[in-house]
Amino acid sequence: MSETWTIARVLDWTTGYFKDKQIDSPRFDAELLIADALGIDRMRIYLDHHKPLRPSELSEIRARVQRRGRYEPVAYITGSRGFWSIDLAVDRRVLVPRPDTERLVERAIARLKGIEAPRVADIGCGSGAIALAIAHDVADARVIGVDRSADALAVSRHNGEALGLGDRVEWREGDLLGPLGEADGPLQLIASNPPYIPTGDLAGLMPDVQHEPRAALDGGADGLDLVRRLIADAPPLLAEGGALLIEIGHDQGAAVKALAEADGRYTDVQIVQDYGRRDRVLEATRA
Repeated sequence: MSETWTIARVLDWTTGYFKDKQIDSPRFDAELLIADALGIDRMRIYLDHHKPLRPSELSEIRARVQRRGRYEPVAYITGSRGFWSIDLAVDRRVLVPRPDTERLVERAIARLKGIEAPRVADIGCGSGAIALAIAHDVADARVIGVDRSADALAVSRHNGEALGLGDRVEWREGDLLGPLGEADGPLQLIASNPPYIPTGDLAGLMPDVQHEPRAALDGGADGLDLVRRLIADAPPLLAEGGALLIEIGHDQGAAVKALAEADGRYTDVQIVQDYGRRDRVLEATRA
């Protein structure tokens, strides 16, 4: 006897399956994946909740649920992620943009307010999230996105073109600030979300994170290898009064603030908290 599977029944079953897998947001993830499989928005799930599903639709849903059951991030399965005021294509070549990083973007845009045609660099740009969010909201900004991964830059370029920002952001391959020179400055802002997880902590990360590129996560023994380099190398490229903004781990604020203050070339060094009241962004001004 064949069973009739409606949207509502599939949603309830999938939610229960994700709960058994100890996935953090089981119903939300189920909604996203079912909507993606059916090519509808989440609201339509509830408007059409009694609709019977065809075998081909069930097959599309099943494939997505199986991938999520292996803890693959939802964004990799659907191929997209909302960030700030834009949507980004994402896959295994890049980190999934996090809401925490929006705090850095918020501070960056506030710093650029009132500056005519500001020059900005996003170091370790990955999917292009920071660079494209700033370019989208600061209409006359000149933005350079840098990443050492050619694969990541391919994703960034795709996103820039898809957002109609292809002529507003320049992408360069290289290590940290290496691809930038005097001709690019002085910069009003250098932003970065570098790898900042200590190497020894990587194995204990949530299963979802294990699917993401290790090179974009591993920050060395104490997580601060790249943070140190950014603090040391940024001042010659920054305009007087220009800002260095770096996303950091929630327990790294005191150590990172001490590094920037000890450098001697920054003033008004502060650690900005995210909306969960956790340390999240180093903000330092070029003296």
